[in-house]
Amino acid sequence: MREKGISKAAKRVDRIAAEGLSNALSKDSVGVIVEVNSETDFVAKNTLFQDLVNFISHSILSNDVNSLEEALKVKTEEGTIEEVITLKTAKIGERLNFRRFKRIIKQDNEVFGSYVHMGGKIASLVVLENTDEDVAKNVAMHVAAMNPTYLKREEVPVLVLEKEKEIIKEQAILEGKPIEIAEKMVTGKINRYYKDVCLEEQPYIKDDKINVGTYVKNNGGIIKSMIRFEVGEGLEKRKEDLVEEINKELNK
Repeated sequence: MREKGISKAAKRVDRIAAEGLSNALSKDSVGVIVEVNSETDFVAKNTLFQDLVNFISHSILSNDVNSLEEALKVKTEEGTIEEVITLKTAKIGERLNFRRFKRIIKQDNEVFGSYVHMGGKIASLVVLENTDEDVAKNVAMHVAAMNPTYLKREEVPVLVLEKEKEIIKEQAILEGKPIEIAEKMVTGKINRYYKDVCLEEQPYIKDDKINVGTYVKNNGGIIKSMIRFEVGEGLEKRKEDLVEEINKELNK
């Protein structure tokens, strides 16, 4: 069975796997977020695939690993993670790919917040200091829904900021504004840009009268970190149609 699985996995290694599921969970001082890909959304809804994602998530949670190479070699009662993926590939019949993960260790005065959105299409994991898990979960929910790029404005790279300022100024000039007016408009619009891309400055999803930073501060906390995985982001999507796929399977 193992040799058959390896053979089938080898045949699918060049196929595009950009669907799948993400997951986030924590236990004690460890939090993990993972993404596992399949070729089709149909397989992502299969319980065999969902079990694989949970298996990988809990295996990473229980083992001190820092890279995909280390993670794939983690030994479990069912074999290494890599071997289990190979066997699942044989059973499911699609290329399966453990794409990425992040494993975080928190301090005693910190709490995790995790949230899985849209049935696993999006997952988020945050760490907050000096507050409780309910607040952290609410922030994780916000991160999943609103997709902030940065935690705070100080994290926005200088080159990104300068490019955004240039775009704002050029748009104002194209609208017929004098250069001196266009330059004054930059400050106001950059503040709106921060509200779009920075978690702390985004209007809080459950109360848009305050921003996320204020919500956390009102609950005695500080946001320490955030991470968000969206399945397939940055990956090429499959272009094959259903008829072509069926014909390929029939002609094997």
